[in-house]
Amino acid sequence: MKLDVAIVGVAETPPMRRSDKGVRGLVIDSVLAALDDAGIAPDEVDGIVTDSMIMPTTVPHDYVAAQLGINSRFDAAISMGGAGIVCAPLQAALAIQNGLADVVISYFGVDWGTRAAGPYGFHDVYPAKKVFEKPYGFNAQPAYFALWARRYMLEYGLTERQLGSVAVHQRRHALLNGGGQMTTPLSMEDYLSSKLISDPLRVPDCCQITDGAGAFVMTSGRRARDCRKRPVYAKGVGFGSVPITGDAVFTQNPELLVIPGAKAAAGDAFTMAGVGANDIDFAEIYDCFTISCLMQLEDMGLCEKGEAGAFFEAGEAGLGGKMPVNTHGGLLSYSYRLGIEHLVEAVRQLRGEAGAAQVVGAEMGLVSGLATPDFGVLVLGGENTR
Repeated sequence: MKLDVAIVGVAETPPMRRSDKGVRGLVIDSVLAALDDAGIAPDEVDGIVTDSMIMPTTVPHDYVAAQLGINSRFDAAISMGGAGIVCAPLQAALAIQNGLADVVISYFGVDWGTRAAGPYGFHDVYPAKKVFEKPYGFNAQPAYFALWARRYMLEYGLTERQLGSVAVHQRRHALLNGGGQMTTPLSMEDYLSSKLISDPLRVPDCCQITDGAGAFVMTSGRRARDCRKRPVYAKGVGFGSVPITGDAVFTQNPELLVIPGAKAAAGDAFTMAGVGANDIDFAEIYDCFTISCLMQLEDMGLCEKGEAGAFFEAGEAGLGGKMPVNTHGGLLSYSYRLGIEHLVEAVRQLRGEAGAAQVVGAEMGLVSGLATPDFGVLVLGGENTR
């Protein structure tokens, strides 16, 4: 399949720990700003795509359509959270190329900074966790990913300093960006002396908690040329999943050190785009924890298995390195909105709008979306990139 869909507008609300505005208001603000970025009026929108688990219950499509006066002809959702965000261009392309819509918006927002239990309460949707894990103290995402990290260290020899390199270099990117939640430098000494949350994960190994939203606008390549900003094209989209439920995937997965769906999703995205891992100029990786960032890079084929820690420690993931990673600071230092900020950042990089954090000569970027047991990969580029 060859995609004919361009992202012509992006926007986000300023990320913060707690907002005085509800998540619905934040989403509307981000959608209006993305449409303004594209130079498209709200009444021109005729399609909406989001994730299939979080947005339908907190900011449903009909609410957004009613607030903006959208007569939606196409309405769809895919996967959850991160995978749903990065795979939205696939559904938009199917609609646009088959005459079901002309302008499609996608949005995502969270209020986990102010909502009781925040992201930790999200996994209560899985009954087995509530019965067999949480009552015995095996509770919340840091414990799940610490399990992965310790096993990975034993299998591949990952050091504390290599793990810390992920947090340190992404903090550096966040400070260059200037718009993220973390505004103070982080040295390796700071990292090694920081508080343990769930051994071996420390405070800087864990993502932020955020209130905020983001949105993007998609249309055909032909119409994209008449929009306000330089269009960025979806070159390839891949979606992968495995037959294991959310109840079990973090703790009972028989292949604990393999990110479910990552290899398949990356393979499909690269094939559709007609590129390989070596063609990627920068990557925006769903870094809910330092260890998940390393494992995704490897399972997508951007690093060899067991070598991502050394890649970061050598500075290859920093600006000026072989392949900069999370140029805005990622979920670790910029914000935690499940990856909508990663997609917005990738578009800005390819437009040359990333300021002090700009990757020089960036022509092709990759965005990953983790939503275990689902996974999404999006390859973005300019009109003239292959």
